Amino acid sequence: MTLQLTKITRIEATLELLTGMHIGAGSDVMHIGGIDNPVIKNPIDNKPYIPGSSLKGKIRSLLEWRAGLVGPTQGAPVGLNHLKELTSVQQIEAKKIIQLFGASGDTKNTELALTLGPTRCSFWDAKLNEDWYQAVLELGVSITEDKTENTIDRISATAKNPRHTERVPAGAQFQFTLTFKHLLSDDEQQLIPLLLQGLKLLETEGLGGSGSRGYGKVKFIDVKLNGQTLADFDTLDPFAA
Repeated sequence: MTLQLTKITRIEATLELLTGMHIGAGSDVMHIGGIDNPVIKNPIDNKPYIPGSSLKGKIRSLLEWRAGLVGPTQGAPVGLNHLKELTSVQQIEAKKIIQLFGASGDTKNTELALTLGPTRCSFWDAKLNEDWYQAVLELGVSITEDKTENTIDRISATAKNPRHTERVPAGAQFQFTLTFKHLLSDDEQQLIPLLLQGLKLLETEGLGGSGSRGYGKVKFIDVKLNGQTLADFDTLDPFAA
């Protein structure tokens, strides 16, 4: 592989929440009667945001599930050391995923690492859309919601153990951006389409915690590649070969 950077592609979109989303921040202090599971916020302006690491990790995970790699890697992110344990078809998919997202800390297999090259994708933290934020301010409502959940006693049919989870509400919009580094020997017909299928998989699954309880369903709006709208993104089949 010729390790020469030839161009950088920028993929942008509006990421809209179809259901409330929770990406936790952790909290050292729990206030009586307060939310005990807050969402992550920018410490400067206190606005929720989506970490690029959350986007990258979930999209990579979904692509690894799609490629049938989770079993052979026993749930670990696929790395260079896993390749010899995979079928030839799985190896092809695994190498593309490693090129897109990185080799997960594998540093000993230098020759193979040089063959695959560096991580191509850089996911940016997704900031809250300023227009949506201003619209919410004008309505005089909070930009997050307090979601209360309980455990139901199966015998008495009463609610127990109430817990409060902060969510960013449905309808919130974020500015999604990622950049893709092209190397001289890259096959653009392989990596970019796979990356777009990963974005589409995220729409089918969701983002953040409690996805099995309906949290974090998302939709990408007006997906652009270097400023040009991808008209066929909405009909993209994430499982197409």
